[in-house]
Parts: sequence; C-alpha cells; structure tokens
Amino acid sequence: MIYGHLAVVVFIVLSGFSLAVGPARHGWRLNGLGNYAHRRAWRILSAYWPALVFSMVMVSALPQTSDDGPVTARTAVVYGLLLQDVTGAPSPNGAFWSIAVEAQLYVVLPVMLLLVRRRGLWLMLLAVTVPVLVIGTLAHSVSVIQIFMRFTPQLAVGFAVGVLAAAMATDPRWHRLPLLWLALAAAVPPIALIVYKDSTWTIGHYFWVDLALLPAIGILVAAVGSGQAARTGGVLDVAPIRGLGTFSYSLYLIHAPIVLAVAVILVRPRVAAGVPTLLAMLVIAVPAAIVVSRLFAAAFDLPFQRHKSWSALANAAKARVRRLRGKEPAIRPATIEAQPAPLSE
Repeated sequence: MIYGHLAVVVFIVLSGFSLAVGPARHGWRLNGLGNYAHRRAWRILSAYWPALVFSMVMVSALPQTSDDGPVTARTAVVYGLLLQDVTGAPSPNGAFWSIAVEAQLYVVLPVMLLLVRRRGLWLMLLAVTVPVLVIGTLAHSVSVIQIFMRFTPQLAVGFAVGVLAAAMATDPRWHRLPLLWLALAAAVPPIALIVYKDSTWTIGHYFWVDLALLPAIGILVAAVGSGQAARTGGVLDVAPIRGLGTFSYSLYLIHAPIVLAVAVILVRPRVAAGVPTLLAMLVIAVPAAIVVSRLFAAAFDLPFQRHKSWSALANAAKARVRRLRGKEPAIRPATIEAQPAPLSE
C-alpha cells in the first residue's frame, strides 16, 4: 500500500493538465486572475474545510488514531489556512499534506503561464525543474536547503509536466508521435528500478522516484487527452469509475480517519496482525470509506461542483425545499448544470 504516494504524483500531473487545457487553447491566458482564484477556492475549500472539522472530531473521539497527539486550536488555524507544510501543528488527517501543495501550485500557475507566453514551454519547464534539482541534490548536505524538502518540491515539476501535457494534447504537431508507446518506454526504467531496489529503498528516495516517473505520466496523460489512447481511456470510461470520480475528492479528503477508525474499533481488537488484518480492512474499511465519502460529497462537494456561486447555490437549495414540499415539480435547467464539473474544475 505504500505506493499510494505515487497516486498523488499522478494527481498533480492531472491537475496541471486540467487547469492548463483551457489556457493552451486560448493563448495561455487565464480568464482573469480574480475569476481563477474564485474557481480554485470554490472548488477546493468547500469540501476541505468540512473535512478538516470531520477529521478533528474523529481524532478527538479516537485519540489512538493520531501519531501527533491531540488536535489543538493551532491545528485548526494552520490546516484551515493550508499552511501545514509551512509550520507544524498536530495533524488531524494524514492526507491533508497534498492539499497544501495543491493550493501552492494554484498560486504558481499564473506565473507558469506567463512564462509560457513570453518564453515558451521548455523554458518554463526548465525554470521549475532546475531549482528543484538543486534542492534535491544539496538538501542532505546543506541544512538551509533541507528546509525546502518539506514542500515536496518535485511535485512542482509534476505540475509543470501537466502543463506541458496540455500543450501536447491540444497541439496537432505532437499527435504525429506514438505518445502511448513513448509513455510505456518512459515508464519501464523507473518501474524496473523500483522492483529491483525494493519498497524500503523507494520510500527513502521518493524525491528521485517521483521525478523519474513524471515523463511517463505526462506523456500518458497527453496520449489520452489527444485521443491516441482510446482503449486506455475506454477502460476507465465505465459507469462505476465515472461515478466514483464525481466524489473522489471527498473520498481522498476523509478516507484516512474512516480507515483508522475501522482499524482501531473493529479490526485490531479481533483480527490477527498481518495478512488477515489487511484482508479485513479491504473488506470493511474500503466500502465504509466509499459510502461515508459519498454522503459527505452530497452535502459539501457535489453542490459546489454544480453551482458556481453562493446565489446559485441558494437558489438550488430553495428549489429543493419547494420540491420537497410539492410546490415545484421539476428542476429548472437554468439553475442546475447538467453535469458536475471535473475534479480539477
């Protein structure tokens, strides 16, 4: 299960790709910084802040699920402001580290797009990658530089690779290349290294492993986005996975406290350690996390995907109340969008 970390790397590339596809088609320009900031905050914070409250309640009720001790007011402030990788505080949820990274990358994206417009894609990629490589090379010997490792800087390269993948997917010149086969070729060396070196080595070298995998991830995303990987996309384009995708953000946010609660209350006291515990957790914790996350999403995620402002959200709520009272038979098409926005939107 330790390789779940690599799923975050894939997500960061996808995030850069999703946010850059629109600008790539419109001269690498955002539709206004204010509008961009509102969309990002609306999409991320609507579920993140309730998930923070949920996680703090769970840790308070089950202190044995926390390795950092009881949560405090400092936890609420630091995590509420997405500063958990800037300064320390007792953690309410082990998955929250990546949300801070994502928020920081949202701030950097307009600068990346400005670099693309003025100096080109490759210079933007170099401007992000070179400082990250310097940090990774010197971190173990220079204490001042070591501080920057807490920001997981290699994910900034992943985000930039996602921007490059958006260019590859939208520019027909890239479509002449066999992108899917190139992605496979790029994936073989790092995967072979992981298998050869084993999991302990991989955990200790995630910085370089992440960087080594980024080309394969970026090219694969570009292949799917350009339509070259129809079969690969088709495997994922089935109803259960699409349904899971609509609330996958909520699942990511609150799965950790649910899994820990199942382990502490139900599994560890009754099941032998090792493989029996793993199997019991898969049978119990996975469905529990999915069900609870779907209910959580219904309240704090999906409505904010469908409605992009407080007024639209309030109108939808009023319409729901009227329907429940039998005073309004149908949903007004102008009030609720036909499909929820993608995760990154």
